[in-house]
Order: sequence, then C-alpha cells, then structure tokens
Amino acid sequence: MTASQTAQLASKQHSARPARGKSRSAQKAKKTGDRMLACRYELKYLISDAKAAAIDRYIRPFLEYDRYSKLQRGGMYPIVSLYVDSPDVQLCKETLTGLKNRFKLRIRSYTDEPEYPRFFEIKRRINRVILKSRARVTDQDVPLLLAGRTLPPQGYSTDEAALNQFQLYTAMINAGPKVLIRYTRQAFENTDENRVRVTFDRDLCYKMTDEPEVRLGGSGWHRNVLTDGHVVLEIKFTGTYPAWLGRMAALFNLRARSVSKYATSIEQTCALGFCAPAIRNALYE
Repeated sequence: MTASQTAQLASKQHSARPARGKSRSAQKAKKTGDRMLACRYELKYLISDAKAAAIDRYIRPFLEYDRYSKLQRGGMYPIVSLYVDSPDVQLCKETLTGLKNRFKLRIRSYTDEPEYPRFFEIKRRINRVILKSRARVTDQDVPLLLAGRTLPPQGYSTDEAALNQFQLYTAMINAGPKVLIRYTRQAFENTDENRVRVTFDRDLCYKMTDEPEVRLGGSGWHRNVLTDGHVVLEIKFTGTYPAWLGRMAALFNLRARSVSKYATSIEQTCALGFCAPAIRNALYE
C-alpha cells in the first residue's frame, strides 16, 4: 500500500471515530487561519553559499526575520527532527521515486531542554500542494505516544486530531524511529494575506537511531554532503506567486528541484554502511 492509499484509508477511519472535544489550540488555529501551516505551496533549491548571501540581501526589503530568527544572533536557530518510517522505509522510497501524493512523519524540536515542547508533524504532499499539521507535546510523552499509547491528562492543550492521525498512520505502516536530522535555519516571512516564507538551511547532519528521543546533542552524527558548500533554500507561499519572487528567481537563475533532507540522509548512511542491512536491502531492492 502506498503512502497515498494509506493516507486515504486513515482519513476515512479517522473521520469515522467518535468526535472528541476540540482543544483550545485547535480552535485558536481555526480562528486565526494559520494557512502557512495548514496549506501552502513549496519550492526547494540547492544553492551555493555565495548565492545564498546575495539572496539574503535581496529579500530583506520584502520580508523580516521570523520570531525564532529574531531571538538568535545572526538569525540562525537549530532544528532537529526524528523521522519515523516503516521497516522497509516505504516513505523514504516514495520520496526517492517522486510519488506525487505522499507524506512524512516526524517529531520536531528546537532545543534539548526538557521543558520546551516537541511537535508531532504530518507533512503531506498532494501534487504541488503541501498540507502540514502538528501537535504539541512534552518531551516525556514522546516515547509513549510513539508506542501508540493515549496522551495522559495534561496541563496544556494540543491538537488531538493531528496527534490521533499521526498515530493512525504509524500503526498502519508499522512505523518506528529511523533517523535524526538536524540543521540550522535562517527564516524570513511576512504577515500579509498572501503569506510568504523564505528559509535557508545549513549544516545538515544525520544520525541513525531506533530510540524514541528527539535530541540535538550526543555522538554519532554525520554530515550530509548535500550542504557542503551549499544551502537548501525553501520558498513557501499560500496564495499567488508574488512578482518579486519571480524577479528573484530570474535574477539568480533559480531552478527548483527535489531536496529531501530525510531521503538523502538515508541514502548516504546506507552508502557508508551505517544503516541496518534490512534498510539497505529495502532501499535498493
């Protein structure tokens, strides 16, 4: 069963479940209409360090740092994600083969401090449209949720529908932790109705793991050669493609391409012999 078929079946089963009370965060998201998170278009590029610096200067009259970049010197902040996949890395293979309708499952964090939240995220691609949902949880709840357990009573609200959907997807493909991926991000955005977000991702690293932990630190990390001398540029927008972005793409000769941090990390670790034989065999069968 492909990711697209799994997602369709999971959505049907999820909609048939008895409705639970909507959390306050879910209601707030609906009121504010966070379309950048829920539905957007996304373009990716792999560019040189020099070109990234020039584009940085070009976009500053149009965009400003996002709230995370504003807090950091130089605008750079860390991101780490634990990707989960089936034993035969089904989701990775569907990315590598360019399946138009697919999804990824990951748990994201911006720090190792235990009091800060972790985010269970589903990132779906339907042709060119990206749909993203996520649920905030505590660090201590990550292992039990990945094991399929119900979230115990908490002193905070979260998007329970997104969390339930994540667990349903993992159960349907028997997904478990596969790899940790970390990098530093510099992010710009606007607050207009047609929201635009531009990010520069650098210093991409990966670590194979089967542990249900989301950590930036520790040993065993390997550099992903994708960002050796290069930067992953991502442009995200919710409405029409702004004219100034079109001029920027022409000026810097930008050519969109597939850039998967997850899939390239799995490929590289298998090529180096660091992944389990079952994953390597599944990837190249």
